[in-house]
Amino acid sequence: MRSDGLRRQHLSRRGMLAALGLAGGLSLTGGPGGILRATAATRADVAGSMPSASAAAEEIKTEFLHAWNGYKQFAWGHDEVHPLSGTYSEFFVPGQPIGLSIIEALDTLYVMELDQELAAGVQWIEGNLSFDIDGDFHVFEAIIRVVGGLLAGYLATGSHSLLALTVDITDRLMPAFAKSPTGMPYQYVNLRTGEVSGNTPPLAEIGTNILEFGLLSRLTGDRKYYDAAKTAYRAAIAKRSSINLMATSLNVETGQWADTTDQAPNPPSDSFYEYLWGGWALLGDRQCRDWFVMLNDALTTYASETYDGNVWYKQVDFQTGALVGRNQSELASFYAEVLGHAGDLPLGAAYYRSWTAVLDKFPVLPEEIDYTTITATSKGNQFRPEYANASFDLYFQTMDPYYASTAYQYFQGMKANARTANGYTVLDDVTTTPMQQGDLFPAYGFAENFKYLYLIFGGSPRFNSKNFYLSTEGKILRGLLPAR
Repeated sequence: MRSDGLRRQHLSRRGMLAALGLAGGLSLTGGPGGILRATAATRADVAGSMPSASAAAEEIKTEFLHAWNGYKQFAWGHDEVHPLSGTYSEFFVPGQPIGLSIIEALDTLYVMELDQELAAGVQWIEGNLSFDIDGDFHVFEAIIRVVGGLLAGYLATGSHSLLALTVDITDRLMPAFAKSPTGMPYQYVNLRTGEVSGNTPPLAEIGTNILEFGLLSRLTGDRKYYDAAKTAYRAAIAKRSSINLMATSLNVETGQWADTTDQAPNPPSDSFYEYLWGGWALLGDRQCRDWFVMLNDALTTYASETYDGNVWYKQVDFQTGALVGRNQSELASFYAEVLGHAGDLPLGAAYYRSWTAVLDKFPVLPEEIDYTTITATSKGNQFRPEYANASFDLYFQTMDPYYASTAYQYFQGMKANARTANGYTVLDDVTTTPMQQGDLFPAYGFAENFKYLYLIFGGSPRFNSKNFYLSTEGKILRGLLPAR
């Protein structure tokens, strides 16, 4: 089944939303498994060869610049680079570039102190970016990527033109909320006409907006953005079952579920829960905290389980808690850090260790596994940042070097397999030797993977590691410090 309005697939931090969530969720059957390489790096191997923190940070920065220079050479001003073919593509609307990779990179360039690159990016945006586009933008992706990216860029640079552009695109997205009978957003909106489409989004697309909208309300003094996000959350949470579980996709016109499976913290539900906690952590919204605690308690009761010594989240019927499947998406690995922030560090640490066991088997994590056998049921990797996200947050929560060493292990796997002559690329199959490379560097790679890794090791003087909060797309919404 494809939901109304799904006309294309997006590769994003939540890039399975269309491919999995809107087609019925995680596959619930087994599949061909991965292979265990004799040459795969183990934690012990990596720990024994770990460089100093400063050397690791410089290595990560060098690799970021390798990817960035490939983008500048082949795709400057366009949305995403294809490093093998030396071409580019646009993410939202064909033929309508918005410089998405530049927007995504702004605060990464800032914390890495790449000031000339940052200035060039801001100059391109100020001189070229316009959102007067007669085309449908995916609302969820536009919020986490464009609104969040411009907000973080404004916080980094103080450029009021970036803030003005943030307001401009957010106002153009608002019909997705305002025209909905329930207040839950439609999936698409035409930025020029305000026409909306896509009436059955998954939970992540309904709830992943309160951080960007709440911060924008603070900066502008206009509550309409924050109020829209809260209305959407309130409408969705009202549809929870009697045991406080949620299904996956809701019709925003009727308010009815389109399915019966709770897949959290897997996509396409994942960041719905992440942003409930974030609403409290960044904005001080106690109701968001209480909603998170209520829903997470139910997930812990009905969905989490220990299987062969590893902690995972099974898929369950949202009304009864009955088992539906035991697959796990790499995109869910971030949830370990949310659990830590929310006060259940033992569960978060255990979930992280489960994913590290997968990393010990596959030097680059596959998109999806059957956790009963630790075999790959979706063999690619779209340059995913979620494991590194968990490493980053858990490291600063605990200062345990284990999280730094495993983050470096992740980095080495990506460097060995996803690096190309002109940057980095996605992988089509992580179970082969050598791994099969694709031909795309997703724009979020400039926002997330390298930033998480660099901040673990870099000690950036522009980042407050004791008081920070990052969005689901890795945008630093709290914690940037003035340049010195």
